[in-house]
Amino acid sequence: MTDDPADTDAPPIDAEAFYEVLETQRRPAVTTAEVAAALGRSSDEAAAALEALAADSEIDRLTTEHGDDVWVSPRVGSVDERLTVFEARREIVADRPAQYTRALLTQFAHLEETNREGGYVYAVREEDVWNAPYGTLSELTATVRSALGDRYEALEEWIEGQWERAHKFRLTTHEDGYVVLEAKSADLLGNVAEPRLDDGVLRAKTGDETAWVADDRTAELKRTLYEAGYPVEDQRDLETGDDLEFGLDVELRPYQSDWIARFADAGSGVLVGPPGSGKTIAALGIMADVGGETLVLVPSRELATQWHDVLLERTTLSPDRIGEYHGGRKEIRPVTIATYRTAGMDRHRRLFDSRKWGLIVYDEVHHIPSPIHRRSASLQTKHRLGLTATPVRETADQEQIYTLVGRPIGTDWEGLFDAGYVAEPEVEIRFLPWGSERHRNEYGAATGHEKRQLAATNPAKIPEIAAILHENRGSKAVVFVEYLDQGDAIAEELDVPFISGETPHARRSRLFNRFRGGDLETIVVSRVGDEGIDLPDAEVAIAASGLGGSRRQGAQRAGRTMRPVGKARMYVLATQGTTEEDFARKRTKHLAARGVRVRETPPATTGVDRPQDGNRDRNQSRDRDGGADGAASAEE
Repeated sequence: MTDDPADTDAPPIDAEAFYEVLETQRRPAVTTAEVAAALGRSSDEAAAALEALAADSEIDRLTTEHGDDVWVSPRVGSVDERLTVFEARREIVADRPAQYTRALLTQFAHLEETNREGGYVYAVREEDVWNAPYGTLSELTATVRSALGDRYEALEEWIEGQWERAHKFRLTTHEDGYVVLEAKSADLLGNVAEPRLDDGVLRAKTGDETAWVADDRTAELKRTLYEAGYPVEDQRDLETGDDLEFGLDVELRPYQSDWIARFADAGSGVLVGPPGSGKTIAALGIMADVGGETLVLVPSRELATQWHDVLLERTTLSPDRIGEYHGGRKEIRPVTIATYRTAGMDRHRRLFDSRKWGLIVYDEVHHIPSPIHRRSASLQTKHRLGLTATPVRETADQEQIYTLVGRPIGTDWEGLFDAGYVAEPEVEIRFLPWGSERHRNEYGAATGHEKRQLAATNPAKIPEIAAILHENRGSKAVVFVEYLDQGDAIAEELDVPFISGETPHARRSRLFNRFRGGDLETIVVSRVGDEGIDLPDAEVAIAASGLGGSRRQGAQRAGRTMRPVGKARMYVLATQGTTEEDFARKRTKHLAARGVRVRETPPATTGVDRPQDGNRDRNQSRDRDGGADGAASAEE
């Protein structure tokens, strides 16, 4: 071998040579240096050739967190699922991993990058180990080995160190009733905790390794030590309030029973699972297991009503034991359902704080880090339970979900997928041309938010939505929009209802119920439909706008189709040559991390006659009594 780029005897670096290197290395991904060494060329020459192959779509490039290039095959089926582990940097490059493998990786690693041909780059970070949903290190290690298919000693040693770090401090309750911070050593208490905590958090030391904690500052203590790299185990013995005994009128799935058992062992935690996996039902099982008075916090009145109905339908609780506390009703009962906003208001907070809750359920728990929602996290309770499909926030305070509520609780992912409890959606991104040259010019002259709004409301999206509905005729569909004018325009064109925050509450509830019951096949919704609203039979989701929102929002909208109803599909519409292109890929990244395959397809309306008439007929039959709805709205 030689590093002389002028060596004419060295083989050319073409696609065939690249795949020979893959076969020789028996790995799905190789670095530039490995290709150069295998083919006897200089690193610069290898890099130039590989970049040319990538430009021609012969191979794909993945860039790791440290800026190194890794080259993989884009050929479906050319290599089996394989993982390349970089132990020193704690990175994992996966080539077309199976859905179950990706689910395992998300238990202890963070998805850094993905490409459209099935390549993934994961990083194992400190917080991934701290928040891993396992009760013991051996359980976590077993998952790591199962996902990676081998034992990597250096990586496992680092994971063990982080696991131990996450068990250095704990909160307990003294026999006299006050809260105590316990450290593994006097050095940890004196040199780590005390210097970092503000005055008054620790009221006094009670021993070399223990200190008395101010009752109203436990959340502050947990956040401070987490940010310092020391998660705190919360093992306080709080009261449960009055007993609350009831039974369930539903058969639990095996993984739901596992969730309940794991919560009982941990005492607090966050259930993370896709919509349709039955987190609400598992929460009912946890409520029954705790057996104490329960406060359920939700982001909207619609969710409060939904919880009330589920409690009546799925438990033996009588109506007089269930109350709602929000803008419409003010009832405190053994099971009380309240909105985050109401519970955070000073004039109501004292009422909630005076109650001895056995359990607080934080539905859509990703709201917790926001200022007004975070206030509810300091309400006193023995147990805290969070529910979410997507514990992702775009800000750096994501870890507060776990410090304020609890760590993620694992489940039998293989059973969840294989048993068909949840139908993961197929996600298609469609890039659309402008509706006219005038719209393109308006976009070019605009700036800031106006530019984003013009791309989002590109009129070419309306015929594309009609074409998608025609492709999926007979399927129940939800069209998501961010802008009210766009929602009105789409609803008018399709002759279907538009549900937004301006829709009266009673009419909104009735339309959602009609959709669930099958009387409506298509609805257009604003952000009011992003989360929590149970649409159990939605088979198609179309994101017409809102791509400038969060990854969580994109996952929630896709999640509306995650139901065991057969083939579920999500379409993301983005205007070509605008920031929507980048947003579309970024906002589906979280779905890729959860095992959902994302692909890009050309628009259906390009060079194809639009099915206007047939689609209009379908929409008219979809909302036959739309006029009645309009009359009802006037009466309300």
